Amino acid sequence: MTLQKGHVDDAQRLVGTWRLVSIAGSRLAEYHGENPTGLLWYDDKGRMAVQIMPDRKRSVYAAALPTPDEARDALLGYTAYFGTYRLDAEKGTVTHYRTGNINPGGLGQFVRRYQFLSEDTIVLMPVESNSGLTWQRVR
Repeated sequence: MTLQKGHVDDAQRLVGTWRLVSIAGSRLAEYHGENPTGLLWYDDKGRMAVQIMPDRKRSVYAAALPTPDEARDALLGYTAYFGTYRLDAEKGTVTHYRTGNINPGGLGQFVRRYQFLSEDTIVLMPVESNSGLTWQRVR
């Protein structure tokens, strides 16, 4: 498998559903655990969504509504946001604009990632760190 930095023609290859295969970087692994579960989705209209669930055991709610501790435990390490995306072929990046986010502090943020794409694999790396997420196309 050869991964190459993204180009404009990658827009159509990016479209689809991707499942999280691996996570690299001490901060990400600490936050999500060693084997988190996740899905990433891009459509051909420039919309995207992502959810990553940590691999640790979480509390089951004792009642219909969680206690404050149960709610905190449920959210800790969980990532979920949706919005729009834009590719920059020159820089080899994809930028997510978060219009909805499980973390209210992340609303309205632009998040830029280097993207390395092959036919069935994409690696997204924050431009400001060496951590990264590897995703595999769902067929």
